Amino acid sequence: MEQEFHRIKRLPPYVFAEVNKIKAAARARGEDIIDLGMGNPDQPPPEHVVEKLSEVARDPRAHRYSNSRGIPGLRRALAAYYARRFGVDLDPEREVIATLGSKEGLANLAQAITSPGDVFLVPNPSYPIHAFGFIIAGAALRSLPLSGFEEDGAGFRRAFMEQMERAVRHSVPKPLAVVLNFPANPTTRTVDLDFYGEIVEFCRHHGVYVISDVAYADVYFDGDPPPSVLQVPGASEIAVEFSSLSKTYSMPGWRVGFCAGNERLIAALARVKSYVDYGAFTPIQVAATAALNGPQDCVEEMRTRYRERRDVLVQGLHGAGWPVKAPRATMFAWAPIPEPFLDMGSLAFSKLLLEEAQVAVSPGVGFGEYGDGHVRLALVENLHRTRQATRNIKAFMRKLGLGGGEMDGNEKNQEKKKVAQ
Repeated sequence: MEQEFHRIKRLPPYVFAEVNKIKAAARARGEDIIDLGMGNPDQPPPEHVVEKLSEVARDPRAHRYSNSRGIPGLRRALAAYYARRFGVDLDPEREVIATLGSKEGLANLAQAITSPGDVFLVPNPSYPIHAFGFIIAGAALRSLPLSGFEEDGAGFRRAFMEQMERAVRHSVPKPLAVVLNFPANPTTRTVDLDFYGEIVEFCRHHGVYVISDVAYADVYFDGDPPPSVLQVPGASEIAVEFSSLSKTYSMPGWRVGFCAGNERLIAALARVKSYVDYGAFTPIQVAATAALNGPQDCVEEMRTRYRERRDVLVQGLHGAGWPVKAPRATMFAWAPIPEPFLDMGSLAFSKLLLEEAQVAVSPGVGFGEYGDGHVRLALVENLHRTRQATRNIKAFMRKLGLGGGEMDGNEKNQEKKKVAQ
């Protein structure tokens, strides 16, 4: 029996699968592919966190069902983190819930609060779950295009608020919520507390919930630490915020995230979670508590690592004739497609880079149609591999007569080796 299932019909083919298929085929042929595609941290978690996981896992009682809301100690640890990082007081019982990563949390919240046809406002481009979590739940989306807003600070704030006002004025029914993600994946954009202040004031006036994702709040390099929307007085009346340990503590596979803020939305999420999961493995939750409560020098080491990679990548791309703005935060660079390739679009350009330069990147169109003029490069390879990636791109650009400058000493040695072979 063949039929198309309603929810599946609303999901387009996963763009990244095409690049992954070509990448796998190239590696099967023995090619050395430098993968800057997926934002997958390459370092292990801090040693004391791993030790705590091992210690608790040896306890026979730790292997039973856990708590779908998260163990009390973990929720208290998240509340303590918000207090010291953002100056925000949270009630661990009513305003905090642990999730199986922020991605699962967003999807379950969408299931909890969405009725068919409800309208959600989502920036475009955005991380896919920010849009498709609500599409799967039966919502209608209205995009808030972010392309073309090159201004920072007040300029971006004005442009974004104009988009919000237009969306609320022309949406029927009125939007239920807006999704925010700053520092942003994929665009790397950051905002200040004044931005959140205007958002909260506007959404309170119009009765719109705010769903914020701050997964990269601790991965910053320049300027002040990125704020939380919950720092705005009264924000918890309408807002919740998702966070994660994946990037801050290099724990992506552990699937530990949180939702904090408005207790009505937290209660709705908790109701759905009580039916679909029993929470993360207890030793993982205890180890996550150790990460939040323990020494934080590992976080500064993480920032230093990504900052060094950022600088090498951006400088190398500039040297290849591909000017890319250095991100202030996140573990990505959001790179405009070089002019000679702009008409081909991000998917075709990503395939070309993979085939000709042996460098994998994420096509911008995978984050929404307004991302098609860019590709995303992740800072997930060590300095040596990152330099090699920029050399490969430089050679590719030079081969096509598109700049790239002179070969450096390292490149000349490599060319000599090729000739000798």
